[in-house]
Amino acid sequence: MRWEALFTDLEAELAAAQDADLELEIRDRTRREVAALRLTDRVRPAVGHEITVYAAGAPPLAGRLTACGPDWLLLAEAHGHELLVPFAALTGVAGLGRRTAPAGGAGAVSGKLDLRHALRGLARGRLPVAAVLRDATTLHGTLDRAGADFVEVALHAPGEARRQPAVSAVRTVPLTALSVVRSG
Repeated sequence: MRWEALFTDLEAELAAAQDADLELEIRDRTRREVAALRLTDRVRPAVGHEITVYAAGAPPLAGRLTACGPDWLLLAEAHGHELLVPFAALTGVAGLGRRTAPAGGAGAVSGKLDLRHALRGLARGRLPVAAVLRDATTLHGTLDRAGADFVEVALHAPGEARRQPAVSAVRTVPLTALSVVRSG
């Protein structure tokens, strides 16, 4: 009888130690998985949902997340404007929920469409934009060119088409200075 109680106690201790080891392993694996996540992995599952974005030099930006690249996101505002926001300008995002995409889970093509590609698309479209810089300066004009680390903005009055007589200047802006590009 005494031996039975001893063996029962030893089995309980062994089971408790195994449970503790398993719990530690689960916590360690979870920390490693979270450490491998990028911001795009957190943002991507919110495509189609309303979020609020906080970017340097801009007021809070609310809208429906319509796309997400490796270093940018695209918001559709309620009144029809689209906002291209570089991740480098973000100071926070609200409304993402708890979902997270698998690390590196973007498609082969969409995972390579970085901010420069998005800006080149805007330049090809020749649509008027308002580029908000990190210092809160707003440039109204049309994107002429997007290089490896800069964008050129032909400055003209808001809503005007880019015509040579309307262009007051062309300003070259480092991509690191961009906070938001509003089009539409």
